[in-house]
Amino acid sequence: MTTNSKLIPVTKWPEFHTWPTIGGLRHLIFHENSNGFSSAFKRVGRRVLIDEAEFFACVARQNQGGVK
Repeated sequence: MTTNSKLIPVTKWPEFHTWPTIGGLRHLIFHENSNGFSSAFKRVGRRVLIDEAEFFACVARQNQGGVK
């Protein structure tokens, strides 16, 4: 995690970003070990927090291998 990154609870994500929806985030969390997003999610007990900067870095990595 970078020093200027913030950890956002899943339920608070829509207060900061319009995409993805909470349902979309939960899908990414459920499949995190197979979709490349595992580094973006941090757990504290049962609570899942999203490392904002790492989440968008994962999105960028996904786009590098995309269709041209």
